Amino acid sequence: MTTSVSNTPSSSASSLYGSSTVESKDPSAQDRFLKLLVTQMQNQDPLNPMDNAQVTSQMAQIQTVSGIEKLNTSMSTMGSSFMQGQAMQAASLIGRDVLIEGNTMTVEQGADNKEFGRAAFELSGKASRVTVQVTDAAGQVLDTLELGAQEAGRHHFMWQPEDGTDASSVKFKVSASSGGSAVAATSYSRETVGAVSTTAQGVELDLANGKTVSYGKVAGVVSH
Repeated sequence: MTTSVSNTPSSSASSLYGSSTVESKDPSAQDRFLKLLVTQMQNQDPLNPMDNAQVTSQMAQIQTVSGIEKLNTSMSTMGSSFMQGQAMQAASLIGRDVLIEGNTMTVEQGADNKEFGRAAFELSGKASRVTVQVTDAAGQVLDTLELGAQEAGRHHFMWQPEDGTDASSVKFKVSASSGGSAVAATSYSRETVGAVSTTAQGVELDLANGKTVSYGKVAGVVSH
């Protein structure tokens, strides 16, 4: 950048901070602040010039704006890298079963041509009795499973419908108690991951049942 030096106060300011002309179609915030500061110094009252404290304050503001711009760029880069990392992790889930908070059960056909459904639940505390009620889409009870006493934590169970039972849309409800007091239970649907996609909302999983959930909704991965 070429600058000129003269004996006038305005030219001295220009030579100290560079030319006030910034050849950029989209100048950064730092460039705009510098232009404003140079313009102020070029047009200041020679009899009442800006003192050092004012100049220092304005330069500090310039550095702050520049730092924020760099931080925003860094955060954007980190966000992109984080999403790519999530997508790579999520890709390893394709073909595997994951647990998603919910109360639906997908019924499959086993090697022996027998249908079965699997799901899970998590107890907040030890329970002396755990009951799972399986219903159809209309809420009609299809079966009741008595699982007995269970420790606190996550548990898996399997249900086999009787021959002729319409198990195309099955739901379940877990009830747990201990000494007459209810024990909180969280239900988890067990679903197979069919595909992984990256959207503006983040990494999403396309499930075999046709639903789509965000990667962050995965509560667990089933090994078998």
